[in-house]
Amino acid sequence: MITLLIGCATDEADPTPAPFSFPPAPASNGLWWQPEVGLDWQWQITETPIDLSFDVGMYDIDLFDVESETVAQLQARGIKVVCYVSVGSWENWREDVGEFPDSVIGKEYVGWAGERWLDIRQIDLLAPIMTARFDLCKEKGFDGIEPDNIDAYTNDTGFPLTYDDQLRYNIWLAEQAHQRGLSIGLKNNPEQASELEPYFDWALTEECFVDEWCEDMEPFITAGKPVFAAEYIETIDEDDFLSDVCPAEDELGFRFILKDLGLDAWRVACP
Repeated sequence: MITLLIGCATDEADPTPAPFSFPPAPASNGLWWQPEVGLDWQWQITETPIDLSFDVGMYDIDLFDVESETVAQLQARGIKVVCYVSVGSWENWREDVGEFPDSVIGKEYVGWAGERWLDIRQIDLLAPIMTARFDLCKEKGFDGIEPDNIDAYTNDTGFPLTYDDQLRYNIWLAEQAHQRGLSIGLKNNPEQASELEPYFDWALTEECFVDEWCEDMEPFITAGKPVFAAEYIETIDEDDFLSDVCPAEDELGFRFILKDLGLDAWRVACP
């Protein structure tokens, strides 16, 4: 049993630690989608309309920018559809931007204009916003959730976030997804992959091959859960992707695609 230290952040003082134990790991028992290892996928979150032409098993698309009709069109072809939503950053273009209390909004997210980090310790304040987003994902008919920015503790957020703070928040997110019958993936966060695998249904990585940390996600494959892996054309060209990355698919058990950082419709998959 692993013990976490948790507490609620306030403006007056740092959170007061209290002991917390990991809850029992969930089992879907058919209550939510559990994808199989090796499932092919497409990821498009910054361009609409969505290109529906890809013959894949899963689409990962934006929660707010995509309507339920698009989700239904994909599902009618037997494709599972996951909603992308940031759960660790405030984005100034989202429709619920005004719902965030000032106390949870931290430093700018370097490299991403209009984004700021969130104080994930303050789950009591974030809960109404995040659960409303998960409810919207459910209402639009999505099968699962891709929660972005769930490794805030490794960044300069403006808050003294700890390893345990991140574990607590991520497990809470997984519980909220499963309560709604939604699958949920672990996005990056290799340092916590082995501890969080029991609570998540799949994983999604960015540049794990180029940055040499794919092995950290192996607990998912061992558990029979897929790893959807994206590499970026900005750091590896198409020829090297096909000759170097694709042969690793069979060895690792991952499903790789090559994307651009804009995450538009463009995609190269391994043969």
